Amino acid sequence: MDAAFEGFKEASALKPRDPKYLSAYLRARTTAAIEHVQNGKKLRESLKLDEALVEFLRAAEIDATNYVAAEEARRTALMIKLRAAESAPAADAARESNLEKRAEEIEGPLELAPNPNAPISLRMTTTADNVYKTIGKLGGINVLFDLDYRAQRITIELNEVSLEEALKMVAMESKTFWRPISSTAIFVASDGKRKDMETNLMKTFYLQNSSSPAELQEVVGTLKGMLDINRIQTNPSRSSITMRGTQDQLVLAEKLISGFDKPKSEVVIDIAVMQVSRHRMTTLGTTVPTSTTVGPLTGTGVGVLQLAGHGGMAVGTSIPSATFTFLLSDSDTKVLQSPEIRALNDQKASLRIGDRVPIATGSFSPAIGGNSSAVNTQFQYLDVGVNIDITPHIHSDREVTLKMALEISSVTGNENIGGIQQPVIGQRRIEHETRLKDGEVNLVGGILEDTETRSLSGYPWLAKIPLLKYLFGQEDKDHQQSEIVFAIIPHIVRADVISDENLRVVDVGTGANLGLRYKDVKKALPGDNTGASETSKPLNPGNPEAVAAPPRGERTPAPKQ
Repeated sequence: MDAAFEGFKEASALKPRDPKYLSAYLRARTTAAIEHVQNGKKLRESLKLDEALVEFLRAAEIDATNYVAAEEARRTALMIKLRAAESAPAADAARESNLEKRAEEIEGPLELAPNPNAPISLRMTTTADNVYKTIGKLGGINVLFDLDYRAQRITIELNEVSLEEALKMVAMESKTFWRPISSTAIFVASDGKRKDMETNLMKTFYLQNSSSPAELQEVVGTLKGMLDINRIQTNPSRSSITMRGTQDQLVLAEKLISGFDKPKSEVVIDIAVMQVSRHRMTTLGTTVPTSTTVGPLTGTGVGVLQLAGHGGMAVGTSIPSATFTFLLSDSDTKVLQSPEIRALNDQKASLRIGDRVPIATGSFSPAIGGNSSAVNTQFQYLDVGVNIDITPHIHSDREVTLKMALEISSVTGNENIGGIQQPVIGQRRIEHETRLKDGEVNLVGGILEDTETRSLSGYPWLAKIPLLKYLFGQEDKDHQQSEIVFAIIPHIVRADVISDENLRVVDVGTGANLGLRYKDVKKALPGDNTGASETSKPLNPGNPEAVAAPPRGERTPAPKQ
């Protein structure tokens, strides 16, 4: 595409007035810039920031109107700067303000780091606080309780579960909730205080494809309705959404926004406008004389008929000539226009080819200085020519529904209305909606005008005798046909991509409490390939109902009744 761009650029420079080279140059420029932007994004995803910046700058150099290339270049340059700042000496970091340093030191959500990180097996019947403490000792974490918490007696049985799964099971059984306050400590309270004490996170989501305020509000409405998030704010100028909520709420918000924020579907519509006209005229017969003159005959001549003589004077009349005509005229004309429209999904695209004709809409006489003789006439302009309005809706199965209004109009004459010459506009218009496959051709016709005129001139009665009528008269037949045909061909250039991740069903907890389950990735301890702990000692010597977890692979004997 770079070579094509350079070639068309040179051709357009040599022949700047040739529209073929200009249009080809502009298309090649746009396509080449888009390819460099796409290559730059792929390189940036691979963390090749320097190579990505070169691609973005090349795209901006090719097409200065490509604002995406300029923005991506700015963004990539900032990423390179931040990467360099991270590796800069501590002396350079000291120059930053205290607030900036503190902002950079803000950490994300806490994650427990149990030590040892081994599966837990446990059977206990005791109060919930003892169960929490026992699990904490097995995982090497500290457990703190709310002052208002009153522990209840529960029975719990755990077999080969991770630390977090064990804590979730105990929380469900005891109607409590817990949250990490450090990597080695958790805080436990009753479930009724979850809303007041649960850890909140804040994140800003930048949407790449939803930019208008209405689109942002649609996303916000979905997030509020599905995730029960109240602390949410939009920034239409930055196309961003800032939210504050629990970790599970933000994770689900990330999933929902990634499903909403996709490139809009786009379609290119080829339209062939064909006007087929046929004019057939037949003239057959004789142009017969319809009058002659009679007068005194003063001499002899050709074409003079002597009628009679009276008093020595001759009277004569001239013989008029007659013309026999046998003529057939047949003409076909075809006017072809082939515009191309590119439109976004559910966005109206309009095409106007022709003139704007002024139409008087009203007149009034303003009273200026007591003189009302001045007349002010108001005009509005109508589009006359080829007028096309198309709104596409792109389906997921690569089909397109087109809502179309197609019109051919022209000025056919003028008419005097109220002293003002008003144009008379002939119009042929069709509105309809159809569903087509990608590349399928749809012919829209039926806008047909058919006029036939027949006339006969000649001698009365004689001009109506079969066959002989052509000797005593002339017959004219005029047949005109005009038809407008539109050929509509949609080409989907970008369709909605619905991945398996978008269709996947996820567990979001209960109707009252939102809670996600994550894939468990077991990490083996150093020197331990199985990730299992050794045979545990009695967990709580003071509690005779606590049973130690047996080694992995051994069955626990059933308790005696």
